[in-house]
Amino acid sequence: MKDATKTALVAGAQGVIGRNLIDHLVSLGDWKIIGLSRRPGEDTRSLRHVSVDLLDPDDCRAKLPALHDVTHIFYAAYQERPTWAELVPPNLAMLQNVVEHVESAAEHLQHISLMHGYKVYGAHLGPFKTPAKESDPSHMPPEFNVDQQNHLELRQSGKAWTWSAIRPSVVCGFALGNPMNLAMVIAVYAAMSKELGIPLRFPGKPGAYDKLIEMTDAGLLAKATIWAATEPRCANNSFNINNGDLFRWSEMWPTIARFFALEVAPPLFMNLDVIMKDKEALWVDMVEKHGLTSTPYKDVSSWSFGDFVFSWDYDFFADGSKARRFGFHEILIRNKCSSTYCKTSENGGSFRNKPDYVSVSRVSTASRGVRGIARRHRDNRESDC
Repeated sequence: MKDATKTALVAGAQGVIGRNLIDHLVSLGDWKIIGLSRRPGEDTRSLRHVSVDLLDPDDCRAKLPALHDVTHIFYAAYQERPTWAELVPPNLAMLQNVVEHVESAAEHLQHISLMHGYKVYGAHLGPFKTPAKESDPSHMPPEFNVDQQNHLELRQSGKAWTWSAIRPSVVCGFALGNPMNLAMVIAVYAAMSKELGIPLRFPGKPGAYDKLIEMTDAGLLAKATIWAATEPRCANNSFNINNGDLFRWSEMWPTIARFFALEVAPPLFMNLDVIMKDKEALWVDMVEKHGLTSTPYKDVSSWSFGDFVFSWDYDFFADGSKARRFGFHEILIRNKCSSTYCKTSENGGSFRNKPDYVSVSRVSTASRGVRGIARRHRDNRESDC
């Protein structure tokens, strides 16, 4: 590690966004990193974890004021709740607890980065204006992302530190036990289809199969987040961050099926949260049969999130040109060898590679494999070879 003059505090360090953000910070070599999460993590030379419940004011008061060397806060923590209104209190309170206790202790605080999404445009509610732009007006509340940004803007007034709000599309990356990880949903759903000897069917709403959608690679998102936090021109701005291309499930689904060596069958609308509830025994058998890393079924996939994404029977994309105008020009690079990429991804996954078990070993719960699938899909259309 180079001599680090910057200290990053990553709230939500065990999530798909937080993990990839930490990985990128480590690779840069000039950051000291502190990860916050309820679950403990493994410390390294450049990274130390602090186990804290961000919803517990006493726990925050006891642990966060000691983080006096923090220069940048990367806030990616999230608490799931059953309704949009119920999401507001916990997610606003966690941000308030972090900012209140760290800001007062960190004399050299420079920037606070908020991780948001397209909910600020009402994308979760139904058909919304596309491409969505950062300048689009807010929708009728409740919306915790908007409340978080409003709180941060008020708190920053008159202060030396700045803020940024990052708005990705659906994020694909590696993390177990994460409530919003579409790659995990697809990987496990396909693996179980393979095990049961049935073709791969798109389980979403019929109207969702041919609508335009985009995603955000977690590694790309990490780079954009750090760029926005360290580029002076980005101060006090929000940015849409996406991979830079669009696709339809009707085009992508056959590619996914081929990747898993599965036949594809016509779409069939299914509620995954219901139909996959009885698959725990199947999962346990798969773990034993194929020598997979033992992972509790409840941590393997969030079926309700899959249902949510696959229900979007309307176009789902935003305009990413503002970030490019401000200087971030990176898009998801087409990979000429997605199989090599997926083998690399397995090193961080929860499945052990078994040559005779294509459905899991090729993509694995590392879930970066779905990014590899997306890359292969684009390569089929425009090869770099």
